[in-house]
Amino acid sequence: MNVAVLEKPGFAAELGKKGTSSDITFYNLKRGEDTVTFIEPTKYPERLSPLFYAVSMAKTAAVVAVEEQVGSTFGETALMLHSAGVEDGYLVVSEGNKEKVTRLVRGTVLEKYRIFGEEPAMLREELLKRASLSDSRGVSSNVGCVAVDHAFNVRGTGTVALGTVMSGVVKRHDVLRVLPEGKTAQVRSIQKHDDEYEYAVEGDRVGLALKGVEVEDLERGTLLTNDGSIKTANTLVGMAEIHRYWQHPLKDSTVVHLGHWVQFVQGRVETAAVVEEEGKGAVSGGQAGNGGAGWRRMKLSISLGKPLSFLPGSSCVIMQLDGGKLRVVGRMVLS
Repeated sequence: MNVAVLEKPGFAAELGKKGTSSDITFYNLKRGEDTVTFIEPTKYPERLSPLFYAVSMAKTAAVVAVEEQVGSTFGETALMLHSAGVEDGYLVVSEGNKEKVTRLVRGTVLEKYRIFGEEPAMLREELLKRASLSDSRGVSSNVGCVAVDHAFNVRGTGTVALGTVMSGVVKRHDVLRVLPEGKTAQVRSIQKHDDEYEYAVEGDRVGLALKGVEVEDLERGTLLTNDGSIKTANTLVGMAEIHRYWQHPLKDSTVVHLGHWVQFVQGRVETAAVVEEEGKGAVSGGQAGNGGAGWRRMKLSISLGKPLSFLPGSSCVIMQLDGGKLRVVGRMVLS
């Protein structure tokens, strides 16, 4: 399991052993064959990207709100999880905060999260139990995709990429495309928590020894895949949902960032059209400035500063870094 640990810096250190650390920090918990990786956005809130990275790698989140005053970043964190579709998680709260936190998360995916006490040992046991119940032997896919978050050279091994299997299965000896650049790499070996494996499945955090690529080819967000249905585009068109706390519609020429599968890409809105209820037509972005609820659904065309790779029909998080205290705009279906 990959678990994003949010809202209380240092809490993840009470759950696992510290591993790779940069603007995001990984903590590892292992008991026998059962493993959990905790991801903490070390450089958040001064930068938004670490929060996105932590959330995008995780299928589960632990949102820690144990202080008397709920942090000013709580709302932005909740909206990031909601926009990224992380529907499984825990609200780690003190008894005195339970009612307040429950009220704050209404209308978001965090409504579904389990309320949990603030004792780290109990959370560790809960997650190890869940990890032991997960069984990937029935996975039948023959293709997969890994999103890279770190890469380096290892003496005697060569190029090693650390990342998360975002979909399907990746096997030893697979030949994978390196997206968006288009090179190819062969998987020489697969490690999960320092043990060798023949394959890795969706949700696994892996270390891949690779042949045919250099570290310079593997910046964060690079995808390694043999799935031919994954597309790469410089312009995206899709339906967007703008969350209710965002104060104004997106307009033509607005600079945004899109986040998908550990890719964090700057873009510019080329066209923005409000999608009205069926039969009422659409309004162009230039006419959408009335601030009413009618602009919460928009059709956007966004040109990108660099290509983004995705499965058609999946979604991305829309962010605006100069949005003030709140920088998460909503989400968009990719096509």
